[in-house]
Amino acid sequence: MSEQQYSSGVSAGTLQGEADVAEADRLAPVLRHVRQAIGGIVLGQDSVIEQVLVTILSGGHALLMGAPGLGKTLLVNTASRVLGLDATRIQFTPDLMPSDITGAEILDQDADGRRAFRFLPGPIFGQLVLADEINRASPRTQSALLQAMAERRVTQGGKDYALPRPFHVLATQNPIEQEGTYPLPEAQLDRFMLQISLGFPGRDAERQMLLQTTGVTTPTASALMNAESLLAAQNLVRRLPVGDQIVDAILTLTRSLRPEDPSASPEVREAVSYGPGPRAAQALMIATRARALLDGRLAPSLDDVVALASPVLSHRIGLGFGARASGTDREALIRKQAQALL
Repeated sequence: MSEQQYSSGVSAGTLQGEADVAEADRLAPVLRHVRQAIGGIVLGQDSVIEQVLVTILSGGHALLMGAPGLGKTLLVNTASRVLGLDATRIQFTPDLMPSDITGAEILDQDADGRRAFRFLPGPIFGQLVLADEINRASPRTQSALLQAMAERRVTQGGKDYALPRPFHVLATQNPIEQEGTYPLPEAQLDRFMLQISLGFPGRDAERQMLLQTTGVTTPTASALMNAESLLAAQNLVRRLPVGDQIVDAILTLTRSLRPEDPSASPEVREAVSYGPGPRAAQALMIATRARALLDGRLAPSLDDVVALASPVLSHRIGLGFGARASGTDREALIRKQAQALL
């Protein structure tokens, strides 16, 4: 691995000399093996696996979009095993209550007959939480995740309970056109660093999938990392330098998608009702660093910004009624603005 240099200077990141470079060199083959191990179980979804690992290396949460049966749950379960994380699962249903997620206080009695309330943690207290079919629950229940995802803690009975570290939510969402789904509120969508779309695998991958999953035994993955090594990798990501050119590109891209910004094109002003906020730019900044480290580089490039523009920004942009009625493609609009950076 060689450190990428920028003549325009470095705006962020403080790699501490040879020690951090050596740590990045050591992590490169580990992360490559992590990708290969997950890809050996979840077939035909290489770009999706990359985006999930970018999310986790960035310390964020991801929303997995796709029809049932595409391997979303398998992907999360496999990632938890390979990364050595304590995984929990929440199956969202229309009758799910917020306390079913965060936990509740119960009245407990000790051996001497004294009664006191005791907090019983819910399934949110895991290192990698699979929120399965999150949009099948009501907005009230979905909102139970907001504090946990943003602040890494849960408040119950006036007391704060810290969530384990690392803490990541990987939520699966069914297409809104399907029966029994609710749209996620904008405030919750903004808590997800990436929205990752899963498509159908190619023919060769699907053939291998049929042979691999319909026999007597199915392959399993072993742990290649643990919580401590993942936290160290996340800290290293935040120390990677980012050139002025990349910072300016991220600012240009996010601001160009805000209809009220002077830099917005007539197409954006006509189609977009609200654009991405500062949290989107922050997410893109960290995600590009994580993608660079995942690829064995010490600094992000414009290609990283373009590759991650749609996953980071698409769920943070609202289209106006006219744009939705005319079938405007949100992701195509983002890609057009991103390609203008090159």
